[in-house]
Amino acid sequence: MDTNMDEFLRNVAQQSEARTETMDRLLAAADSSKVFGQPTTSGDQTVITAAEIAAGGGFGSGMGVGMMQESPGGGGGGGGGGGSMGRPVAVITVTPSGVQVKPILDMTKILITGLTALAGLMIVAAKMRRR
Repeated sequence: MDTNMDEFLRNVAQQSEARTETMDRLLAAADSSKVFGQPTTSGDQTVITAAEIAAGGGFGSGMGVGMMQESPGGGGGGGGGGGSMGRPVAVITVTPSGVQVKPILDMTKILITGLTALAGLMIVAAKMRRR
């Protein structure tokens, strides 16, 4: 009985450690030091890229121990998921005459937002006509 329980608890500890390592890797991808790219200099002009970084994840686990007839039993499981992403949002240009920040427009995102808003307006207009 003690051998089975020890093995079970060892397994739970290994799964927990694996989830912690996975979450650490996800959060490392969203480290604030990754927001700004390495400066690139040409002559008296320096260009720095800026990005938006996001990460998230969720993990869960459970376990149970019970008595089944005369031999103890136990079980457990867990799962999770997550991800990280980054996208460029601006270019910072530094020259002797000053600093300029130029946003990078994501036309795909703008188009999708516009089409979604248009579809919403069409649905509202159709409902109003029925009344």
